[in-house]
Parts: sequence; C-alpha cells; structure tokens
Amino acid sequence: MSRLLVCPPDFFGIEYEINPWMRLSNRVDHDRAVQQWHGLMRVLEQEVGVALERMSPLPGLPDLVFTANAGIVVGRMAVVSRFRYPERRREEVHFAQWFREHDYDVISTEEGLYFEGAGDLLGFPDYSFGGYRQRSDIRVFPILSERFHREIIPLELVDSRFYHLDTCLCPLSGGELLYFPAAFDTYGQTAIDERVPDRLRFAVPEEEALKFACNAVCVGKHIVLPAGCPVTHAWLHKRGYDTHPVHLDEFMKSGGSAKCLTLALD
Repeated sequence: MSRLLVCPPDFFGIEYEINPWMRLSNRVDHDRAVQQWHGLMRVLEQEVGVALERMSPLPGLPDLVFTANAGIVVGRMAVVSRFRYPERRREEVHFAQWFREHDYDVISTEEGLYFEGAGDLLGFPDYSFGGYRQRSDIRVFPILSERFHREIIPLELVDSRFYHLDTCLCPLSGGELLYFPAAFDTYGQTAIDERVPDRLRFAVPEEEALKFACNAVCVGKHIVLPAGCPVTHAWLHKRGYDTHPVHLDEFMKSGGSAKCLTLALD
C-alpha cells in the first residue's frame, strides 16, 4: 500500500441517521473535524510515507469523506460501491467519475446487489474476508471471487454497532489480525479461528473496539489507529509494529475512524 484515496471534510457533518453512532442531535464540531483530518493526513504522509490522492468534496454529500466506501481497487480495475441506504447513493457517481478520470476500468454490481467497498472486503495476500448483513449483500462475494480469482470468506456481522467489516476486523501486514469476536456470529468466529492461528489473532477489548481500534490503517510495520487504545497499542508493539495514535473523535460521531477515511489504491 503506497497510495491512498482521501477526501477533505469540507462538507462533513451528520445530516441523517443510518447507523447506531449517528445522531442528528450530536452535532459535529466542523473546525475540529478539519483539524483532525489534516492531522491524520500529516501522519500518513510524513510518518508513514504514503502518497495521498485527494478527490474533491461536494456539498450535500457529508459522507464522501469516508473513501473506504468508494469501492475496491484490484490493479487498474475499480469496483464501485452500491450503497444500501438512499442517503449515500448519490456518492456512487462521483466515486465512479474519479476512477474513470484516473484511468481505472470501472465496474459495478447489478442494481439492488449492495456492496460497500473496502469497508466490507478486507484480507491477506491469499484470501479475503467479506462482511455482510448490515450493509453489503452476501451474494456479491461469489461474483467478486470469480472475477478476481480470489477466495472470499463471508463473515456475518451481528452487532449493529459494527456495521462494516472494517470497524471490527483489521488484517495486518505480518499476517496478524485485530478483531472484535463478538461482532461476528459463531460461524464467522470459527472461520476466522480456522484461517488465522491463535498466536496471530488479537481479540480487541470491547472498550477499545468501541473506540474503533480495529478501524486502523496498516502500511508495512506502521499502524495508524485511534488514540486511547493502550491494550491494542501494547500488543502491536510486542509484534514489532510502530503505532501512530490519532484523535478522530469527530468522525467517530458518524461511525468512522482512520480506515474509513482512506482507500488503498495499490
């Protein structure tokens, strides 16, 4: 991962309620959100060393800032998301336009077959996990598996607080996995246990999972994750990772953190 797609939070705010975190009464401090976003960008560019591709924000699309939901990128192909909630569907055309303007071959799933991008598809070099039920449709994963010749293991998300896979599971570059087991049903927990050895799995405490400790950006041995997660930070340090804590509480009001604000382009 050397390039990330990001979008400035010029128009970010809570204008509707489509997950348990979002409350119209819990207003975003816009100036603080802008400061936190730029702080995250500084960490990614200066401390982690990634290149950032910025897309233009648009009024009326407050969640465009969460570029992990733009889709997924495989080589020069971009699979653009189809959002479950009408409030976010107008983002689809703008994500597709950005990819076309940057010479990606753009495809999408059929209408009504919901897929919310890298928010629900994460994995290791040999296989991926696909999160479904809350936002994405389980039927999309066999289609993507066949198209990209890659095994995708569906995981049912059963806790509405963890509505996207990237809020409760984070594969790391060394083969380790951060996850919150209670976000998955019994089958999903078993599937994870069978694929990732116990010594490589870290069950994030609920207190830190609710601070989005799993919603982290991993680049090599660098991990950018929310501040206030000392147990997770300590485990990562023992595994040889450099952690970069960031304050993103304004974005947490909308149910997002570091990973939600980025999309890997390669």
